[in-house]
Amino acid sequence: MRHSLPIAPQFYVTAPQPCPYLPGRMERKLFTALQGEQADKLNNGLSKQGFRRSQNVLYRPSCSDCAACLSARIDVAKFRASRSQRRTIRRNDHLRRRASSAWATEDQYDLFRTYLDARHADGGMADMDVFDFAAMVEETPIRSRVIEYTNEETRDLQAVCLTDVLDDGLSMVYSFYAPDVPAQSLGTYMILDHVEIAREAGLPYVYLGYWVPGSPKMGYKASFSGLEVYRHGAWEPFKHKDAYSADTHPMSTDPIAEQVANISLPDLRA
Repeated sequence: MRHSLPIAPQFYVTAPQPCPYLPGRMERKLFTALQGEQADKLNNGLSKQGFRRSQNVLYRPSCSDCAACLSARIDVAKFRASRSQRRTIRRNDHLRRRASSAWATEDQYDLFRTYLDARHADGGMADMDVFDFAAMVEETPIRSRVIEYTNEETRDLQAVCLTDVLDDGLSMVYSFYAPDVPAQSLGTYMILDHVEIAREAGLPYVYLGYWVPGSPKMGYKASFSGLEVYRHGAWEPFKHKDAYSADTHPMSTDPIAEQVANISLPDLRA
């Protein structure tokens, strides 16, 4: 099935498949290709409307059963680290950050495999080989960076995040980390450090991907102050998690054609 706008790009919908976040649900995605000289403009414009990048594709959930997946971002100016988050920062003061171009390495892949085997052995990425991993990192038509976190004493790679640089913030596309040091809360630490990177760069937001009410996998995102979610066509300050239970109802979804018609495209003619 294809739905197109009067001007490029064209939008498509994936076939339904089991939802990875809510049991018994089926997911679909609305997506478009990310390519050409205007890829940055398109990525910037659609990221502000709840889309996420995966290699050369921009996508947004478009499920028939619910509208639970809400794109989430941190307003850097409003963020204040909690006591627990400040402890996480201190616990990881031995890590050193290094940013580089989007280029995959063997050390990254080894850590990626260790992370998947320990945390997501039955997930959709479990069978990714080194070539799939390289494609995930390197197939980007926009300004992307690999942020590595290395133990200063042992020189071991501890955490990695593939990060896109948008015109209004940083988008954490995918992150993984050493699973054998849970006390370090490395996933949380990378988010906290990206807030700091954005602050240093004068960028107002850190995009975290999707927050899903009722999904334990996504619950941690609600712990960050300054959080906003994209809902009903606009960004709004995050309320209590129970305020979004209605979004899991089948009547909360709009028709596909209406969703596409309401997408605001940047001017791609220049």
